[in-house]
Amino acid sequence: MLDKQALRNDLAAVAARLATRGYVLDTAKFDQLEGERKVIQTRSQELQAKCNAASRQIGYNRVKGNDVSAFMAEVANLGDELKQLETRLEKVQHELNAFLSVIPNTPHESVPVGKLEADNQEVRKWGAPPKFDFVVKDHVGIGEGLGGLDFETATKISGARFSLLKGPLARLHRALAQFMLDLHTEQHGYIETYVPYLVNADSMYGTGQLPKFEADLFSVNASAVYTTEEINQVELDKIEEKERRVTLLRTKQHNKFYLIPTAEVPVTNMVRDEIVPLEKLPLKFVAHTPCFRSEAGSYGKDTRGMIRQHQFDKVELVQIVHPEKSYEGLEELLGHAEAILQKLGLPYRVVKLCTGDMGFSAALTYDIEVWLPAQNTYREISSCSNFEAFQARRMQARFRNARGKPELLHTLNGSGLAVGRTLVAVLENYQQADGSVVVPEALRPYMGGMEVIRAD
Repeated sequence: MLDKQALRNDLAAVAARLATRGYVLDTAKFDQLEGERKVIQTRSQELQAKCNAASRQIGYNRVKGNDVSAFMAEVANLGDELKQLETRLEKVQHELNAFLSVIPNTPHESVPVGKLEADNQEVRKWGAPPKFDFVVKDHVGIGEGLGGLDFETATKISGARFSLLKGPLARLHRALAQFMLDLHTEQHGYIETYVPYLVNADSMYGTGQLPKFEADLFSVNASAVYTTEEINQVELDKIEEKERRVTLLRTKQHNKFYLIPTAEVPVTNMVRDEIVPLEKLPLKFVAHTPCFRSEAGSYGKDTRGMIRQHQFDKVELVQIVHPEKSYEGLEELLGHAEAILQKLGLPYRVVKLCTGDMGFSAALTYDIEVWLPAQNTYREISSCSNFEAFQARRMQARFRNARGKPELLHTLNGSGLAVGRTLVAVLENYQQADGSVVVPEALRPYMGGMEVIRAD
């Protein structure tokens, strides 16, 4: 969420920065809500001053033995109006927060201005694409030829955009995740975490998925998660009346849980509503989880194979850092993701996304794109972003600065890497003319020493 004070101080400048993203800020709406807020707060302050003065008169006249009924009536009337104003202010604040909750982050000054993927800025390349003396296959042809990739059965079980791996390919998929986790924890200094795959709406709001992107999420009814007995056991010492238990049950049943679209959500929300001690920064976490996405609006794109699926695995890197260290942290995190590809010997390039191609919450994003021979192009395998204080403000994630005062943290995250897309890249870059696939050296210890995957 954007800083309200920044909008109040220079609304036009914020609107201009957002315009580079293609977002038109409704400045009139903000001015209207801010104007109403100011009127209510000014009137509330005036009434509170009168109420305080009348209260002092009540005390003074009681000491003197004078009639205080008129002063008490005045205080009562002022109190009634103050309550009305409090209700109005709460409504305005709610509308203002709802207005702010769908506004994207402002881009960092170094982000190239553009509208489309073609406007992204290439930063560097690593490795040379392999040359083949035979007609290359895509990962679908390779995987099916090895008998380890089965889309037909996956479709029967679940539907389109799911995959089923078997035998050495399933093991290769597991090996990739284990290799990534080991490198990030043993060499890059991340703490491995195991997190819930179902999260509540507050968590989705905190990292920016809600309310704007609910159509991209899979949700489940909380009644499928909580039983009546479990809910009745919650704080029974405080919930004694039958009616309150029933209310709690109904509330829980109508709340939604969401399948995580990325481990960024549960991992980053570990610091929601927390004040982290300064000496604990930076916090660096890594998690391997499945990710679930509806891919709303993407029909017709990457329908073949494992590139765009409803369920896929990812190893996610998250850093929680001091604001002055966040861009230094982003470069470090980017390097950690690149290290995976380098050790696997997979050619890639790094691009800085333009203003029109960045994600909702990001202030600056680097994409890592791996070379896919069958497509003769680079395809995204990781996005590494600095959100600055955008997520922290939504989550109220803070630290105590050197003066001991609470201050918003900065949050970073990046894929380190998407496991399925890394599997795709290994299959295509290490394919051989006979349909077999060479196992990259870095993965062989995780594959029981297997050097080549062949059809049975």
